[in-house]
Amino acid sequence: MATKAALETQLAVVAGFENPRVGLEQYPTPPELAAHVVHVADLNGDVEGRTVVDLGSGTGMLALGAALRGPKRVVGVEIDREALETARENRRRVGTTTSVEWVQGDATDPPLCPDGPTTVVMNPPFGAQKGSAHADRAFLATAAAIADVSYSIHNEGSIEFVEAFADDEGGEVTHAFRAELTLDRQFPFHTEDEKTQAVEVYRIEWS
Repeated sequence: MATKAALETQLAVVAGFENPRVGLEQYPTPPELAAHVVHVADLNGDVEGRTVVDLGSGTGMLALGAALRGPKRVVGVEIDREALETARENRRRVGTTTSVEWVQGDATDPPLCPDGPTTVVMNPPFGAQKGSAHADRAFLATAAAIADVSYSIHNEGSIEFVEAFADDEGGEVTHAFRAELTLDRQFPFHTEDEKTQAVEVYRIEWS
């Protein structure tokens, strides 16, 4: 198994959004955070030989990270066609030989029903925009429906919400850890060139 540092280096070539859409909260997942999440998933036996689905895959950071760790196949689901085009280019940059399928569709109602052991990885919208509170709830519902384990990135202070949702859906939070999400200035309302936000990552087993 390659190291987390090696995985981060491989993912450093992944390009972000050319025209990010604020309504979709299109913030790129930094390579260091993606490498951390995928490495932990791999250590727990949740990547190799399995189907990995990246919900709201954006330009492919988490999907491509998983593809570098020996899964059976990877599926990235993204509603934004332009982001998917960048994801396809990013696959060529990363050079993974694992099968990666890019599906344009709503991650909260994806047109797929994977067979066999399935892991979801995702950095869903936090619901920071007006009228979109708990936007991550629908992503978790999809994970519960299609996967037996998921890894998801959430805003700091989400533990009660995530545990309650998992319990309601017959799931169990088995791991939780803090991380940092570095955001570059990309929207007019941003006042800083760079902001570091505390986040939380959860591993959930779904029954």
